[in-house]
Amino acid sequence: MGPEDAAFPAHRAPRCRSLDALDAQVIRCRACPRLVAWREEVAATRRAAFREWEYWGRPVPGFGPPDAAIAVVGLAPAAHGGNRTGRMFTGDASGDFLFAALHEVGLANQAEATHAADGLELRGVRLAAPVHCAPPDNKPTPQERDNCRPWLAAELELLGPGLRTVVVLGAFGWQALLPVLSAAGWQVPRPRPRFGHGVQVVLDAAEEGRPPLRLLGCYHPSQRNTSTGRLTLPMLVDVFREAARLSGL
Repeated sequence: MGPEDAAFPAHRAPRCRSLDALDAQVIRCRACPRLVAWREEVAATRRAAFREWEYWGRPVPGFGPPDAAIAVVGLAPAAHGGNRTGRMFTGDASGDFLFAALHEVGLANQAEATHAADGLELRGVRLAAPVHCAPPDNKPTPQERDNCRPWLAAELELLGPGLRTVVVLGAFGWQALLPVLSAAGWQVPRPRPRFGHGVQVVLDAAEEGRPPLRLLGCYHPSQRNTSTGRLTLPMLVDVFREAARLSGL
């Protein structure tokens, strides 16, 4: 089965035995023709400010240590951010906001992330996404989200029982994540909890002896949200400080 097959993620993701192996498969994926065409077009035409860059132009893997106690689930890479740098959330305004907050709480060693070799290290945090390719207008289709779902499911599974908390950035990530957790055996309430900033949900595990998983809802640090004040840096810092407390970091 080749990377162009729509079932490639579902076939390959469960076979990965480490996050490194998973990331190596993610970056090969070409399962969604519209996303492949868009990410490669953006990489070829480039933005004037980044004309000298060689864009990544491939699916962007997750980022962070394999023993992370906190997972951060966003939406998808930005066309001129992660799609350019090859690292999730790096090189755009959303990332500037996110890494500043993580650094404030002590979950990142620096407050800025500009490229994949800039020395950034995350402490106890793994950045993930329901969709690994930059979508046109930041709007993946439901089918693209579903095609990509096995990567997220495998990533969370490989983080193992050390995972304590998931910070979900935005309603899209929330809606994409809940079916993944339900399929993995977490007891998701019915009706499913609605997304909201500051919402906390505790999910018990079907597996006896496994600690519960806590979900924290947070507005996405998009330019629209941050420029209008819907999400401020202190608000984001508060969410990560609570996630660190719940996770014992």
